Amino acid sequence: MNPTPELSKEAKEKLDLMKEKLEKFSKALTKENKEIIGIALLPPSKVNSEEKIPEEELKKIRNAINVLVLVDLSEKKEWYELRDTLTKKILKKAKEVDENLNPQLMDMYEIRESCFDGKSDILEMIAASAPLFDPKDLLGALKIAEVHKNMVLKKFEKYIVSYVAVGSLFRGDAKPNDIDVAVVVDDTDVKKMTRAELKDKLGAIVRSLGYDASKITGVEKAFHIQTYILTDFWDSIKDAHPVIFTFLRDGVPIYDRGVFMPWKLLLKMGRIRPSPEAIDMQMDVGEKLIQRTKGKLLSVVGEDLYYAILNPAQAALMLYGIAPPTPKETIQLMDEIFVKKEKLLEKKYVDMLDRIRKYYKDIEHGDVKEISGTDIDHLLKDAEEYMKRIKKLFDQIQNRRDKESVLEMYDSCLNITEEVLKVHTIQIKNRDEILPLFKKHIIEKKILSEKLLESLKVITETKERHAKKKVPSPELEKIRKEARSYIKVLVEYIQRKRGYEFERAKIRFKYGEKFGEAILLDKLAFLVDDIDAEEKIVHKTEIKADGSLGSKEKSSFEELEKELSLMKIPSKVFIKEKIFEALRNLYGKDIEILVNY
Repeated sequence: MNPTPELSKEAKEKLDLMKEKLEKFSKALTKENKEIIGIALLPPSKVNSEEKIPEEELKKIRNAINVLVLVDLSEKKEWYELRDTLTKKILKKAKEVDENLNPQLMDMYEIRESCFDGKSDILEMIAASAPLFDPKDLLGALKIAEVHKNMVLKKFEKYIVSYVAVGSLFRGDAKPNDIDVAVVVDDTDVKKMTRAELKDKLGAIVRSLGYDASKITGVEKAFHIQTYILTDFWDSIKDAHPVIFTFLRDGVPIYDRGVFMPWKLLLKMGRIRPSPEAIDMQMDVGEKLIQRTKGKLLSVVGEDLYYAILNPAQAALMLYGIAPPTPKETIQLMDEIFVKKEKLLEKKYVDMLDRIRKYYKDIEHGDVKEISGTDIDHLLKDAEEYMKRIKKLFDQIQNRRDKESVLEMYDSCLNITEEVLKVHTIQIKNRDEILPLFKKHIIEKKILSEKLLESLKVITETKERHAKKKVPSPELEKIRKEARSYIKVLVEYIQRKRGYEFERAKIRFKYGEKFGEAILLDKLAFLVDDIDAEEKIVHKTEIKADGSLGSKEKSSFEELEKELSLMKIPSKVFIKEKIFEALRNLYGKDIEILVNY
């Protein structure tokens, strides 16, 4: 793989000859179509010498001047229709300028999706192109990233597991000083040095290659390269670090050996959730950083003070049940959830967060170059007031979650207790009867342990206590554990009890060389024609009042499982003569009923 692709001699000559026409084509397109964000001359098409191509077609391919037209339609509705219309306009304009012009339209979305699918042909093509129109330096950014990736892989292919574009590069709005990539390095088999040394040494070389890539491509923009070692990357995922979540959510892999994309997809599926420790960690970060803030000036607002109020806001959203959001989303979600929806927070605290974020972005972009002590005093005062209010918000969220948790725990325990009573055909008029009926019919008859009754009483009392005053967290966690144990014991009892009843509701029979099965529920019977067949056929039929069966209808195991979940199994199964007659009519007179199978 060549890490330093250059335009071929043939392409350079063609560029000189077509310069005037290409400029005319480029100006005409960009004047009429604001969606176009880049135009580049591509290398000549490769022709397979072994492939038989008609001479006329071969000449057309050799004379073709391939031009990439890069567009950004990501925010547009009716994407397919707009892309099709734009393609037709570009092809028409190309033919007006020169018959040999061969424009290829590509949307940033398509480039991004090709990277997700592990296809890098388009990036390799851009790396070898000559930009004609690149106002946002986007083509240059893609070029330097692809060239640098190839250089890194050539030197360290064994250790590189992912090379990922981050920041705004693939959003179509790359700006100067905003070319950001991250390299994930496998450190799992490092033996000759510590992981920290590997990260520092390899990271330094990777960054130096970035400098070389800038020189080779002629892209004179700051190129930011972040190096992660695999073990740290994994720890950050476990700790729900917002930076890593943003990296996974927004990053686009230019190269991946099956590390980055699986985690990205798991995050999208909601399978990566922050732990309680991660939530506490985010809260602690805010308090510690506020203390550090008091001794700094510009760098304070530029880094510490901003994250000091951002991390607790993200922690509050995480406690509420939302995965760590991006900084911009954090402000919006704080307003939508805690101010408007839940009415737990005053709007002025979201405004404080927004104001300090604006300060941070102004410093980052160079719009603010100095800040006075008075300004910092005001910002610190806001931040400290903000932190006090966020702590109160934490208590409000936790109280609400505890209340919901206690009610859920109580309802779950009462529901499973009710199921136990139903298994024993005990009628329940209202929920207040459940505990006394459970005591009378289950506990006093020694069907289940008396300890279970005590657990149910504790759970009921906890619900009543929590409605009046908050139950301390250590005690509440102990009761939750007792509730989980209670539910587990009762579920196992119901499964055993219903499993026994279910077996009594089966009739197994033999006809010819086959074995069939009839499952008698309340008013339905399910028939399995051949229980030994690979693909079992299931039918259902009505059980009539006289015990006979109605006509057979095609069914499935899914429908049988649904009926079983409703447990329409009679506590006592009486098999009438009519059922045997019906089975003989369905399966032949030589049918034999199996007993004690």
